[in-house]
Amino acid sequence: MIYALAVLAGAVWGVLVALLNMAIMKRCLHKNTNSAIMIGNLARTLLDLAAMAAVFLLRDVLPLPYVFVLVGTAAGLSITTIICSYRLAGK
Repeated sequence: MIYALAVLAGAVWGVLVALLNMAIMKRCLHKNTNSAIMIGNLARTLLDLAAMAAVFLLRDVLPLPYVFVLVGTAAGLSITTIICSYRLAGK
């Protein structure tokens, strides 16, 4: 049960970061310039790395097994980014 809770906590963290990523990308797409999109992609990548690094660096503080939180974070980031990208592409 503790492992499922760890994955769920990581997934929630990953979804929140992915939603922030999509807000950044939507804002950059409205500017409609190549430089804005490149900067947006760089910011999104750095935000993803920061989210994963935060879980890794807080591994001694987290009361849950950090490997499962890390897996949940990666899954939340990936799945939410895919869903939001399809929604942005549909517009």
